Amino acid sequence: MEWVLGDLLSAPGWSREFQLVVMTGHAFQGLLGDDELRGALAAVATALTDDGRFVFETRNPLVREWEDWNTRYSGEVVDSAGTVVRCVCEVETSVRGDLVSATYTYTGGGWERPLLSHSTLRFLGPDALAELLDEAGLVVAEQFGDWDRGPLTDTSPEIITVARRPR
Repeated sequence: MEWVLGDLLSAPGWSREFQLVVMTGHAFQGLLGDDELRGALAAVATALTDDGRFVFETRNPLVREWEDWNTRYSGEVVDSAGTVVRCVCEVETSVRGDLVSATYTYTGGGWERPLLSHSTLRFLGPDALAELLDEAGLVVAEQFGDWDRGPLTDTSPEIITVARRPR
């Protein structure tokens, strides 16, 4: 195994070297712009062998999971020193197209100031995913709605995609 620090666009010029490329942890949703996404998919398509697979997951936008993040990701924990650390998640109510932004504010007793974390995620549906993959020279081989390989439906929490080169 070889670890390479960087992103797909700065990676070495791999050409048909990999049978499997995996993007996990909803990292796909961090590719916010069309150009960034197209570049990443083109790099993956170039790196795959003729029978290779690209596997990634993204949250299903039809489920609108961000609507309960304010409560799901807000709460308190006690750190190893016994300090109560609180997180408050605030999702921007104005969803911009397929982009959802949230701010996480962490506070703890004795902390000088709160720590803030901002994130924006892109929520693409199956049709948009298929179109972007097609532009990169890939096709959807399989899609699942959960990690148990259940069917993809409007209420599935995930869109787990297995893509390949066309035959």
